[in-house]
Amino acid sequence: MPAVNRIDPKTVFSADEWSLLTSRSSWRGMWLVAHAWGTIAAAIALVALWPNPLTWLIAVMVVGTRQLGLAILMHEAAHGGLHGNKAVNEWIGQWLCAVPVGADLASYRAYHLQHHKFTQQPEDPDLSLSAPFPITKESYGRKAIRDLTGQTFVKQRLPLLLSLFKRRAEDGSMSHESFVSSGREKMARFLGLNAVLFVLFYIAGAGIWYFGVWVVAMVTWLSLVTRIRNIAEHACTSTGEDPFSHARTTLANPIERLLIAPYWVDYHAEHHLFMYLPCYRLPEAHRLLIEKGLIKRMEVRPGYLEVMRLATSRA
Repeated sequence: MPAVNRIDPKTVFSADEWSLLTSRSSWRGMWLVAHAWGTIAAAIALVALWPNPLTWLIAVMVVGTRQLGLAILMHEAAHGGLHGNKAVNEWIGQWLCAVPVGADLASYRAYHLQHHKFTQQPEDPDLSLSAPFPITKESYGRKAIRDLTGQTFVKQRLPLLLSLFKRRAEDGSMSHESFVSSGREKMARFLGLNAVLFVLFYIAGAGIWYFGVWVVAMVTWLSLVTRIRNIAEHACTSTGEDPFSHARTTLANPIERLLIAPYWVDYHAEHHLFMYLPCYRLPEAHRLLIEKGLIKRMEVRPGYLEVMRLATSRA
């Protein structure tokens, strides 16, 4: 199928409005990365200073959500939005955002731009994440249990871990060799940088919390909030021709922004309509679309609980 229709921003925004929406700040991009790591450090400090079940649970949830935040900032770097200098954007996006959570900026960008080109169409590489919905509450419950018990993490990461020990295929197939090589490099970077993180935790006197919070959060809460994010973005949206209807904006409250949807990731419809807007300009784009009466064409929900009700509405 052809790529999805694109909205010409000149038909929506005035020149001044578009100039404001597309203006980028390298300092603000760097601040977001610093904020993510600072929030992680604060959560670790909380449980290290007052270790008890409640502070541990809060730290795991906050750190898991900021790990998602790092992935979101990697996504920002994939669109060139973290820093005006391309080399700085690539380095920060790769080493401070992608690698710590086991991702790779270059491979993600190639994959993600296909998602933008063919959103909600058969060629969309993310279609499998939204196509099954709505599902039953029981089905979602089973998925959530797999997330929170680490089964999802193991299923996703084990093939990459095993790639460290695989040899070249006997038939010399390039596709197999390419998969093994890329998987090996990706996992080696992930393990190497996480070893550095453990050393930093240890020097700070919080070595036990590297495993007790950072690793536990990645294995459990990160999997769950990533699933919720994927559901909220495209599940039960339109596969028709109108690009205004291909993604969803979820109006997150402060608790949801803290524990589910950091860094304006909830404004996903606006991001798909105008994908090179910096993430911190998306609320303003949302406001302008309301003023212009275009919000009626968009899928907007008042919170993540409402989205999950819709996504689990199958009898």
